[in-house]
Amino acid sequence: MSADAGADAVVTIVDATRRYRSPGNDVVAIDRASMAVHAGELVGIVGPSGSGKTTLLELLVRWQVPDEGAVHHASGLPHGWAGVAHVPQGLGLLTELTALENVRIAGGSTLLDVAVAEAALAEVGLDGLGGRRIHEMSMGEQQRVAVARATVVAPALLVADEPTAHQDEANADRIVGALRACADAGSAVVMATHDRRVLAAMDRVVVVRDGRLSEDPRAAGTGPDRH
Repeated sequence: MSADAGADAVVTIVDATRRYRSPGNDVVAIDRASMAVHAGELVGIVGPSGSGKTTLLELLVRWQVPDEGAVHHASGLPHGWAGVAHVPQGLGLLTELTALENVRIAGGSTLLDVAVAEAALAEVGLDGLGGRRIHEMSMGEQQRVAVARATVVAPALLVADEPTAHQDEANADRIVGALRACADAGSAVVMATHDRRVLAAMDRVVVVRDGRLSEDPRAAGTGPDRH
């Protein structure tokens, strides 16, 4: 899949290949992939387990670098969470802190205002739970804290890896709603998912299979509130 109008994109991947090498084994996780994500887009990433989705997301946020090709972030991208926010499958929360404290530290050296952080938690169904420490919360609740931490600063680029994996339908809808609102406010948002129910909220759906990318126009934008 070729990059779509890479100019003015928040993030662009150009002919990127990523291999994992071990003695006697060379696995191509991402194979000559190109894509661009623009401000205001919510892009879904789908594909079988082991297809390369997580590697693609980590290339987008530059947690990994391609063996061939390139990944470009827009010039002037802010530092910290305001520039690039990531919800990995491992969540990356500080378990000794409360949910509210985890969200507030998205502001970097200056803690976010309590009311702002509480509003982000309420958006994902955690109203009133900000005082709980992470180790006291269920996996689903922790996942929603991680989403709130990522969305609260309206980052230029937000990447989420299976953010609805531990959610029931109502809370999955809350998470997708928070990501949709983030995109509508101007963020470039990319979400890997196995949950076909959420794809109607996406502007585009990119399919990853054996490390190759293609688009599935039938999967996106078919929900009642999308056009």
